[in-house]
Amino acid sequence: MLMLLLLLLQRLEFLLMPAAATSDHGDGDDRTVYEEHSFTKTTNMFSASPSDVIMRMESSIRRFWGALTRKKQNEDDGSESQLARVLTLLDLTGLGVGSTLGLGVYVLAGSVAREQAGPAVVVSFLVAAVASAIAALCYAEFAARVPKAGSAYVYSYVSIGEFTAFTIGWNLILEYVIGTSSVARGMSGYIDSLVDNKISNAMRDAMPIDVDFLSEYPDFFSFIVVLILAGLLAYGVKESTLMNNIFTGVNLIVIGVVLVAGGMNCDPDNWSIKPEDIPAGANGGVGGFAPFGFAGIMAGAAKCFYGFVGFDCIATTGEEAQNPERNIPLAIVISLIIIFLAYFGISTVLTMALPYYLQDPEAPFPHLFETLGWTAIKWIVSIGAIFALCTSLLGAMFPLPRVLYAMSSDGIIYKKLQTVNPKTQTPVLATMLSGLLAAIMAALFNLQQLIDMMSIGTLLAYTIVAVSVLVLRYQSEELMTTTGFSVTVPEVLRQIVNGSRIKEPTHLSSAIVKISVCVFAVFVCGACGILVPAEDYINGDYPGVIAGLAILVAFMVALFVVISLQPTDNVKLTFKVPLVPLLPLISVFFNLYLMFQLDSGTWIRFSVWIVIGYFIYFTYGIRHSIEGERLLTKSELANGKSAPNGIDNTGYDGEEKPASTIQRASYTIANES
Repeated sequence: MLMLLLLLLQRLEFLLMPAAATSDHGDGDDRTVYEEHSFTKTTNMFSASPSDVIMRMESSIRRFWGALTRKKQNEDDGSESQLARVLTLLDLTGLGVGSTLGLGVYVLAGSVAREQAGPAVVVSFLVAAVASAIAALCYAEFAARVPKAGSAYVYSYVSIGEFTAFTIGWNLILEYVIGTSSVARGMSGYIDSLVDNKISNAMRDAMPIDVDFLSEYPDFFSFIVVLILAGLLAYGVKESTLMNNIFTGVNLIVIGVVLVAGGMNCDPDNWSIKPEDIPAGANGGVGGFAPFGFAGIMAGAAKCFYGFVGFDCIATTGEEAQNPERNIPLAIVISLIIIFLAYFGISTVLTMALPYYLQDPEAPFPHLFETLGWTAIKWIVSIGAIFALCTSLLGAMFPLPRVLYAMSSDGIIYKKLQTVNPKTQTPVLATMLSGLLAAIMAALFNLQQLIDMMSIGTLLAYTIVAVSVLVLRYQSEELMTTTGFSVTVPEVLRQIVNGSRIKEPTHLSSAIVKISVCVFAVFVCGACGILVPAEDYINGDYPGVIAGLAILVAFMVALFVVISLQPTDNVKLTFKVPLVPLLPLISVFFNLYLMFQLDSGTWIRFSVWIVIGYFIYFTYGIRHSIEGERLLTKSELANGKSAPNGIDNTGYDGEEKPASTIQRASYTIANES
């Protein structure tokens, strides 16, 4: 058993060695240093006492934890970037609106109205909008703090640590890949519906796919469209954003036409249909405004949340935006307002002009105007839908190569992906590879499968951003660069209520906030386990369930009070989330609640994706991390020395490295051909 522990310990230590320390650079010295160092230690440990082994294990585990939680230095203001700063406030707003007002308007509203919420789809959109708006505020604060490409990935890297950042970045990749694929598939289905499904019928007869978890046929149209737009993005940012702005303008005009034409045919009685008026065989529930009850509204909200995914792509343009500290938060807020008003108006007109149980879940507006006999409006709307889905596709693809670029620049995924074309100043390899992956998924999976697969990663990213806002707000810059402190139980109890009335964050106050937020999330998960199936058993027959929910809510309120009493950092930013900690905690609740709405199949697919990502991180990323290379030195490897927390701030040559130099190095782009 001891020998097994020693071998596992040796492997763990090898895992913690940066790649530069275990690779041959020509003379073999670095590999020799590691091998001799590890062999000597392992040999000596065979004759060591159990207490020495335990101390060695404790040291290795501490170093392993230090590797997982090492943070990116946030000292670069982002003013210097090798990506072209060409995106104006109008470009950023158009990007957010265009990437969001697509599938949600032209497909999602009719589907949710018919299957989940009925006329209460407007409430479902409202709930999803509130959750998205709070998440957007959190994104906006981080954009002001860290104007770097990478979105929630960089935000969590700065505030929480590398392992969490990798998890979020990996799930953002999932979000953007599936977002691109789902929009392409939706556009293909929309075009197919306009020609009486002749395309799908022909492909189904010629090349059927008889696999449960795949589409019924390969969608080559979606495949080709995704590759074309990937090439457009690789050609240059300015060219693609110009087209995006044009398409977005057309999209908004068409939405206006729908609102006016549909509004002329609105009948308020369609929001109060009686059960006896519902045709036999129709999925009409109990009629009225909310025919499927509260559960239907919330299930609809979980699906409507997909319609707001896309605004966060604005936050990934920090290295290409002009005046990012001001324009990114402002663009997020403006785009969210426009998006919500459009969804609310569209869903209102749709459900008032036609009963909810008669909606077409794939192409509701052409179906509406065809039913009304307005053929000209039908084709105007259909053409507008194609334009809108093009902009949504472009907006979904836009942030994907930039997240890959940021992660590869930091060394935690393959560094070849950071290569930027010196002529177009875009990450060409990352763009084309991500486009190819999205194209393959669009060809092989149907729309519903893609929508189900993307929600969980998005919601998890939003949750981490909200948590990161709290972590950064309740600790100062100095606390982010120092570690280690000791306290007594009376000091902890006193600080929980801030009995000393301190005004500046300390290690203890920051730790209390972090622990409180984690416990709050656990209690939210428990409450969601009760709330999600609420319609089934929360009633007078189950007082124990009600009591359990009340206790959980009481604990969550208590944790909110504890966090509120702690001192906050007073750093000045161009934008800050108001009502902290209330709004970030509400965001955590909303996001986790919607995650619990997802089915088990979604969780299984998500788990598979996570396992693949962690395999990449633990076999490559943890040893090639730029931060890891900064924190460990060759001299430490040879002498077996480390700082108290297992890491220090020197480079491989043993000399102290300025943090700003290291930070800039992580975004250096190789211009070699």
